[in-house]
Amino acid sequence: MATPGQWIAGARPRTLPNAVVPVMVGTGVAFGLGDVNWWRAVLALLVALLLQIGVNYANDYSDGVRGTDDRRVGPMRLVGSKVATPRQVLVAALGCFAAAAVAGLVLVVLTQAWWIILVGAAAIAAAWFYTGGTTPYGYRALGELAVFVFFGVVPVAGTTFVQVEYISTVALAASVPIGLLSCSMLVVNNLRDVHTDGPAGKKTLAVVLGAERTRVLYAACLVVPFMAVLAMVTVSPWVALALLAAPLAIAPIRTVLGGAVGPALIGVLQATGKLQLAFGLLFSVGLALI
Repeated sequence: MATPGQWIAGARPRTLPNAVVPVMVGTGVAFGLGDVNWWRAVLALLVALLLQIGVNYANDYSDGVRGTDDRRVGPMRLVGSKVATPRQVLVAALGCFAAAAVAGLVLVVLTQAWWIILVGAAAIAAAWFYTGGTTPYGYRALGELAVFVFFGVVPVAGTTFVQVEYISTVALAASVPIGLLSCSMLVVNNLRDVHTDGPAGKKTLAVVLGAERTRVLYAACLVVPFMAVLAMVTVSPWVALALLAAPLAIAPIRTVLGGAVGPALIGVLQATGKLQLAFGLLFSVGLALI
Protein backbone atom coordinates (compact mmCIF):
# COMPACT_ATOMS: atom_id res chain seq x y z
CA MET A 1 0.00 0.00 0.00
CA ALA A 2 1.30 3.44 -0.93
CA THR A 3 2.41 5.71 1.91
CA PRO A 4 1.09 9.29 2.25
CA GLY A 5 4.45 10.51 0.96
CA GLN A 6 4.13 8.33 -2.13
CA TRP A 7 0.61 9.63 -2.79
CA ILE A 8 1.95 13.19 -2.53
CA ALA A 9 4.78 12.32 -4.92
CA GLY A 10 2.24 10.71 -7.26
CA ALA A 11 0.30 13.98 -7.31
CA ARG A 12 3.46 15.51 -8.84
CA PRO A 13 3.80 18.70 -6.76
CA ARG A 14 6.23 20.20 -9.30
CA THR A 15 3.37 20.49 -11.79
CA LEU A 16 1.13 22.46 -9.42
CA PRO A 17 2.34 25.87 -10.69
CA ASN A 18 0.25 24.99 -13.77
CA ALA A 19 -2.80 25.33 -11.52
CA VAL A 20 -1.72 28.17 -9.24
CA VAL A 21 -0.27 30.63 -11.75
CA PRO A 22 -3.28 30.97 -14.11
CA VAL A 23 -5.61 31.67 -11.17
CA MET A 24 -3.13 34.16 -9.74
CA VAL A 25 -2.93 36.00 -13.05
CA GLY A 26 -6.70 35.94 -13.58
CA THR A 27 -7.16 37.40 -10.10
CA GLY A 28 -4.56 40.07 -10.87
CA VAL A 29 -6.62 41.09 -13.90
CA ALA A 30 -9.80 41.20 -11.78
CA PHE A 31 -8.03 43.36 -9.19
CA GLY A 32 -6.85 45.74 -11.91
CA LEU A 33 -10.40 45.96 -13.22
CA GLY A 34 -11.53 46.96 -9.74
CA ASP A 35 -13.81 44.02 -9.05
CA VAL A 36 -11.79 41.35 -7.27
CA ASN A 37 -13.68 38.76 -5.20
CA TRP A 38 -11.34 36.74 -2.99
CA TRP A 39 -13.82 33.99 -2.11
CA ARG A 40 -14.45 33.27 -5.75
CA ALA A 41 -10.71 33.41 -6.44
CA VAL A 42 -10.13 30.78 -3.74
CA LEU A 43 -12.82 28.56 -5.23
CA ALA A 44 -11.25 28.95 -8.69
CA LEU A 45 -7.88 27.97 -7.22
CA LEU A 46 -9.42 24.92 -5.57
CA VAL A 47 -10.94 23.84 -8.90
CA ALA A 48 -7.61 24.31 -10.69
CA LEU A 49 -5.60 22.40 -8.08
CA LEU A 50 -8.05 19.50 -7.98
CA LEU A 51 -8.06 19.24 -11.77
CA GLN A 52 -4.25 19.29 -11.90
CA ILE A 53 -3.89 16.61 -9.25
CA GLY A 54 -6.73 14.65 -10.84
CA VAL A 55 -5.12 14.65 -14.27
CA ASN A 56 -1.81 13.56 -12.72
CA TYR A 57 -3.46 10.58 -11.04
CA ALA A 58 -5.47 9.82 -14.19
CA ASN A 59 -2.28 9.81 -16.27
CA ASP A 60 -0.61 7.59 -13.67
CA TYR A 61 -3.50 5.14 -13.92
CA SER A 62 -3.86 5.12 -17.72
CA ASP A 63 -0.13 4.95 -18.49
CA GLY A 64 0.34 2.37 -15.76
CA VAL A 65 -2.27 -0.06 -17.04
CA ARG A 66 -0.93 0.35 -20.59
CA GLY A 67 2.63 -0.38 -19.46
CA THR A 68 3.91 2.97 -20.72
CA ASP A 69 5.52 3.66 -17.33
CA ASP A 70 7.36 0.33 -17.07
CA ARG A 71 10.61 2.09 -18.05
CA ARG A 72 10.89 5.60 -16.66
CA VAL A 73 13.63 8.05 -15.74
CA GLY A 74 11.25 10.58 -14.19
CA PRO A 75 9.53 10.78 -10.80
CA MET A 76 7.85 7.71 -9.35
CA ARG A 77 4.48 6.60 -10.69
CA LEU A 78 2.11 4.85 -8.32
CA VAL A 79 0.81 2.18 -10.71
CA GLY A 80 4.02 1.73 -12.68
CA SER A 81 6.04 1.16 -9.51
CA LYS A 82 3.27 -1.08 -8.11
CA VAL A 83 3.03 0.75 -4.78
CA ALA A 84 -0.70 1.29 -5.44
CA THR A 85 -3.23 -0.70 -7.41
CA PRO A 86 -4.74 0.72 -10.59
CA ARG A 87 -8.14 0.82 -8.90
CA GLN A 88 -6.81 2.90 -5.99
CA VAL A 89 -5.26 5.44 -8.32
CA LEU A 90 -8.39 5.54 -10.48
CA VAL A 91 -10.53 6.25 -7.43
CA ALA A 92 -8.15 9.05 -6.40
CA ALA A 93 -8.37 10.61 -9.87
CA LEU A 94 -12.16 10.40 -10.04
CA GLY A 95 -12.42 11.76 -6.50
CA CYS A 96 -10.39 14.82 -7.48
CA PHE A 97 -12.54 15.38 -10.57
CA ALA A 98 -15.73 15.06 -8.51
CA ALA A 99 -14.48 17.53 -5.90
CA ALA A 100 -13.45 19.96 -8.65
CA ALA A 101 -16.94 19.65 -10.15
CA VAL A 102 -18.58 20.48 -6.82
CA ALA A 103 -16.41 23.57 -6.31
CA GLY A 104 -17.08 24.59 -9.90
CA LEU A 105 -20.84 24.24 -9.41
CA VAL A 106 -20.64 26.66 -6.47
CA LEU A 107 -19.08 29.21 -8.83
CA VAL A 108 -21.83 28.53 -11.36
CA VAL A 109 -24.50 29.24 -8.75
CA LEU A 110 -22.74 32.41 -7.60
CA THR A 111 -22.35 33.80 -11.11
CA GLN A 112 -25.55 32.34 -12.60
CA ALA A 113 -23.45 31.65 -15.71
CA TRP A 114 -24.71 28.14 -16.44
CA TRP A 115 -22.54 27.76 -19.54
CA ILE A 116 -19.58 27.34 -17.16
CA ILE A 117 -20.86 23.80 -16.60
CA LEU A 118 -19.98 23.01 -20.23
CA VAL A 119 -16.50 24.49 -19.80
CA GLY A 120 -15.97 22.47 -16.63
CA ALA A 121 -17.17 19.28 -18.29
CA ALA A 122 -14.79 19.90 -21.19
CA ALA A 123 -11.92 20.44 -18.74
CA ILE A 124 -12.62 17.16 -16.93
CA ALA A 125 -12.98 15.32 -20.24
CA ALA A 126 -9.68 16.79 -21.44
CA ALA A 127 -8.03 15.71 -18.19
CA TRP A 128 -9.27 12.13 -18.53
CA PHE A 129 -8.80 11.58 -22.26
CA TYR A 130 -5.25 12.93 -22.28
CA THR A 131 -4.07 9.39 -21.63
CA GLY A 132 -7.41 7.67 -20.92
CA GLY A 133 -9.86 5.97 -23.23
CA THR A 134 -9.17 3.93 -26.34
CA THR A 135 -7.66 6.82 -28.36
CA PRO A 136 -6.00 9.21 -25.91
CA TYR A 137 -5.13 12.51 -27.55
CA GLY A 138 -1.92 12.75 -25.51
CA TYR A 139 -0.72 9.83 -27.63
CA ARG A 140 -1.58 11.81 -30.77
CA ALA A 141 0.70 14.84 -30.21
CA LEU A 142 -2.19 17.05 -29.02
CA GLY A 143 -1.19 17.36 -25.36
CA GLU A 144 0.45 20.78 -25.67
CA LEU A 145 -2.61 22.24 -27.40
CA ALA A 146 -4.88 21.01 -24.60
CA VAL A 147 -2.52 22.38 -21.95
CA PHE A 148 -2.48 25.79 -23.64
CA VAL A 149 -6.28 25.88 -23.62
CA PHE A 150 -7.07 24.32 -20.23
CA PHE A 151 -4.05 25.54 -18.24
CA GLY A 152 -3.80 28.89 -19.98
CA VAL A 153 -6.82 30.43 -21.68
CA VAL A 154 -9.60 28.78 -19.66
CA PRO A 155 -8.26 29.27 -16.11
CA VAL A 156 -6.94 32.81 -16.63
CA ALA A 157 -10.02 34.12 -18.45
CA GLY A 158 -12.32 31.97 -16.32
CA THR A 159 -10.86 33.18 -13.01
CA THR A 160 -11.33 36.76 -14.11
CA PHE A 161 -14.86 36.05 -15.33
CA VAL A 162 -16.15 34.50 -12.11
CA GLN A 163 -15.08 37.67 -10.31
CA VAL A 164 -15.97 40.48 -12.73
CA GLU A 165 -18.71 38.50 -14.55
CA TYR A 166 -17.74 39.46 -18.09
CA ILE A 167 -15.15 38.26 -20.60
CA SER A 168 -12.08 40.49 -20.30
CA THR A 169 -9.86 41.07 -23.34
CA VAL A 170 -6.97 41.80 -20.96
CA ALA A 171 -7.47 38.37 -19.37
CA LEU A 172 -7.49 36.70 -22.78
CA ALA A 173 -4.26 38.46 -23.73
CA ALA A 174 -2.68 37.56 -20.39
CA SER A 175 -3.62 33.92 -20.89
CA VAL A 176 -1.25 33.56 -23.87
CA PRO A 177 2.09 33.79 -22.00
CA ILE A 178 0.65 31.75 -19.13
CA GLY A 179 -0.51 29.03 -21.50
CA LEU A 180 2.91 28.87 -23.13
CA LEU A 181 4.68 28.54 -19.78
CA SER A 182 2.30 25.73 -18.84
CA CYS A 183 3.12 24.06 -22.17
CA SER A 184 6.84 24.31 -21.40
CA MET A 185 6.35 21.98 -18.42
CA LEU A 186 4.80 19.31 -20.65
CA VAL A 187 7.37 19.85 -23.41
CA VAL A 188 10.35 19.23 -21.13
CA ASN A 189 8.57 16.30 -19.48
CA ASN A 190 7.99 14.68 -22.87
CA LEU A 191 11.53 15.50 -23.99
CA ARG A 192 12.81 13.57 -20.99
CA ASP A 193 10.72 10.53 -21.98
CA VAL A 194 11.05 10.83 -25.76
CA HIS A 195 13.21 7.72 -26.13
CA THR A 196 10.84 5.52 -24.10
CA ASP A 197 7.49 6.97 -25.19
CA GLY A 198 8.02 6.15 -28.87
CA PRO A 199 8.64 2.42 -28.40
CA ALA A 200 5.73 2.29 -25.92
CA GLY A 201 3.37 3.64 -28.59
CA LYS A 202 2.98 7.05 -26.94
CA LYS A 203 3.22 9.47 -29.88
CA THR A 204 3.75 12.75 -28.04
CA LEU A 205 4.65 15.97 -29.83
CA ALA A 206 8.25 15.37 -28.73
CA VAL A 207 8.22 11.98 -30.45
CA VAL A 208 6.78 13.53 -33.63
CA LEU A 209 9.21 16.47 -33.70
CA GLY A 210 12.27 14.60 -32.48
CA ALA A 211 14.48 15.61 -29.58
CA GLU A 212 16.33 18.49 -31.25
CA ARG A 213 13.22 20.31 -32.49
CA THR A 214 11.57 19.72 -29.12
CA ARG A 215 14.49 21.51 -27.47
CA VAL A 216 13.86 24.53 -29.69
CA LEU A 217 10.15 24.36 -28.89
CA TYR A 218 10.92 24.40 -25.17
CA ALA A 219 13.10 27.48 -25.56
CA ALA A 220 10.36 29.20 -27.55
CA CYS A 221 7.79 28.44 -24.84
CA LEU A 222 10.01 30.31 -22.37
CA VAL A 223 11.05 33.21 -24.61
CA VAL A 224 7.72 34.09 -26.28
CA PRO A 225 5.96 34.89 -22.96
CA PHE A 226 8.43 37.71 -22.36
CA MET A 227 7.79 38.99 -25.88
CA ALA A 228 4.06 38.92 -25.10
CA VAL A 229 4.70 40.99 -21.98
CA LEU A 230 6.48 43.61 -24.07
CA ALA A 231 3.45 43.74 -26.37
CA MET A 232 1.15 44.23 -23.37
CA VAL A 233 3.13 47.22 -22.11
CA THR A 234 0.75 49.25 -24.27
CA VAL A 235 -2.02 48.19 -21.85
CA SER A 236 0.00 49.21 -18.80
CA PRO A 237 3.74 49.73 -18.21
CA TRP A 238 3.37 47.85 -14.93
CA VAL A 239 3.12 44.49 -16.70
CA ALA A 240 6.82 44.91 -17.53
CA LEU A 241 7.47 43.73 -13.96
CA ALA A 242 7.23 40.20 -15.36
CA LEU A 243 10.48 40.83 -17.26
CA LEU A 244 12.31 40.63 -13.94
CA ALA A 245 11.77 36.86 -14.10
CA ALA A 246 13.76 36.58 -17.34
CA PRO A 247 17.07 35.58 -15.67
CA LEU A 248 15.37 32.44 -14.35
CA ALA A 249 14.86 31.28 -17.93
CA ILE A 250 18.54 31.33 -18.83
CA ALA A 251 19.74 28.19 -17.00
CA PRO A 252 16.93 25.81 -18.08
CA ILE A 253 17.12 27.00 -21.69
CA ARG A 254 20.90 26.57 -21.69
CA THR A 255 20.58 23.07 -20.19
CA VAL A 256 17.94 21.94 -22.69
CA LEU A 257 19.63 23.43 -25.76
CA GLY A 258 22.90 21.98 -24.49
CA GLY A 259 21.57 18.47 -25.06
CA ALA A 260 20.67 17.34 -21.54
CA VAL A 261 18.85 14.00 -21.42
CA GLY A 262 17.12 11.73 -18.92
CA PRO A 263 17.56 12.57 -15.23
CA ALA A 264 19.28 15.87 -16.04
CA LEU A 265 15.93 17.15 -17.31
CA ILE A 266 14.22 16.54 -13.96
CA GLY A 267 16.09 19.57 -12.61
CA VAL A 268 14.94 21.54 -15.65
CA LEU A 269 11.33 20.72 -14.78
CA GLN A 270 11.88 22.12 -11.29
CA ALA A 271 13.59 25.24 -12.66
CA THR A 272 10.73 25.74 -15.12
CA GLY A 273 8.22 25.61 -12.27
CA LYS A 274 10.18 28.27 -10.37
CA LEU A 275 10.25 30.47 -13.47
CA GLN A 276 6.53 29.96 -13.97
CA LEU A 277 5.78 30.98 -10.38
CA ALA A 278 8.05 34.03 -10.47
CA PHE A 279 6.68 35.17 -13.82
CA GLY A 280 3.10 34.61 -12.66
CA LEU A 281 3.56 36.54 -9.43
CA LEU A 282 5.24 39.52 -11.09
CA PHE A 283 2.80 39.50 -13.98
CA SER A 284 -0.14 39.37 -11.56
CA VAL A 285 1.16 42.37 -9.63
CA GLY A 286 1.64 44.30 -12.87
CA LEU A 287 -1.88 43.46 -14.05
CA ALA A 288 -3.34 44.44 -10.67
CA LEU A 289 -1.77 47.88 -11.02
CA ILE A 290 -3.40 48.62 -14.37
